[in-house]
Amino acid sequence: MLDVGCGINKYPGAIGVDRNPRTRADVIADLDQIPFPFRSEAFREVRAIHLIEHVSDVIRSMEEFYRLLAPGGRLVIVTPHYTDFSSFCDPTHRWHLNSFSLRYFGQNHGGYGYYSQARFREISTYVRLLALWRYLGFELLVNSSRWFRRFWEFYLCYLIRGKVIEWQLEAVK
Repeated sequence: MLDVGCGINKYPGAIGVDRNPRTRADVIADLDQIPFPFRSEAFREVRAIHLIEHVSDVIRSMEEFYRLLAPGGRLVIVTPHYTDFSSFCDPTHRWHLNSFSLRYFGQNHGGYGYYSQARFREISTYVRLLALWRYLGFELLVNSSRWFRRFWEFYLCYLIRGKVIEWQLEAVK
């Protein structure tokens, strides 16, 4: 397992890679310099927890995660939803994503599959909402169907705000 951008909270049992030497990383590397210093298809799982919003190029990073994963390997990505305060208050955030932002790498790429050859199957996408909306049951509703999540993203997300998105994807090779 590889924990990319592990920071001080490296996932137990994972190999951690980070650019900051003051972290718990096993390997220090500039995460914007691709390829990472690992062989292709070396990992069954790659974790990028609160990392994707910091990279210089989301597409290149996704392609690198794809390269590092064995066939059928799992990619876990967690990032703030773009309507959350934390998405914009951190000056190191370069990207502000919604729950459909990674669709270009899947089968239902909306005609934009030509951006990358890397392909992932969506295992799950889960949106965590701000506490008030979670307590009122909206989080369950948003995550109950892809159709309703899309409706929420289009019409409701600025009122019923998101907090965090978690994707679990499988590398299709």
